[in-house]
Amino acid sequence: MLGARGVVVTDIRRPDPASIDRLAAFGVATAHEAMGRRGLADPGIRPVQQGARVAGSAVTVLAWPGDNLMIHAAIEQCRAGDLLVVATTSPSTDGAFGDLFATALKQRGVRGVVTTTGVRDTADLREMGFPAWSSAVHAQGTVKATAGSVNVPVVAGGMLVRPGDVVIADDDGVCCVPIDEVDAVIAASDARERKEAADREAYGSGAELSLDRKGLRPLLDELGVRYMTQSEFEAHRA
Repeated sequence: MLGARGVVVTDIRRPDPASIDRLAAFGVATAHEAMGRRGLADPGIRPVQQGARVAGSAVTVLAWPGDNLMIHAAIEQCRAGDLLVVATTSPSTDGAFGDLFATALKQRGVRGVVTTTGVRDTADLREMGFPAWSSAVHAQGTVKATAGSVNVPVVAGGMLVRPGDVVIADDDGVCCVPIDEVDAVIAASDARERKEAADREAYGSGAELSLDRKGLRPLLDELGVRYMTQSEFEAHRA
């Protein structure tokens, strides 16, 4: 497997920055639904902070467990608007990412990190405004000893990420939009937001219930759901 033997790809394709910003504004839930409920990382990757919503072009790292050598190598490949995505060849929650990495990445305009490893220095990360999503918070130190790869496809929390894909992260989790689907997902997300805005207005004004607006009453009937009074229910139970 070439990615595990050691390669740094230096000239990855990146989406238009304005498209990345539009996906960030939609957020994880909307983009994930707009893609047909695809692209979502499992809930084991969680935000270290609350209230952050970012998207960036993925610079990927495939590292060995307990080793952060390739994160050092990846920093050089990062540009403004990127988001670092770190995965390991086998599960590891050691604290491979901390405030020194965040300092270097923030200086380069990187918007955050998503990692299957542990992170540490979490109070410092929050104070400096560098958002992180990780599988663990763990102070365990790591070594710098084993070759991995930068900018190869990785799987992070069940989510396939290719270099240059747009990774969106917020309080709801993490989602990956393939680079070749960015325009389609933006269009679908925009349509979904407009529909939800109309739903929100209807529900907020009391004009309609979701059962009626979404045409769900016939489905309940088809599924055999019965409406009854409390006395009818008690009699039915007896």
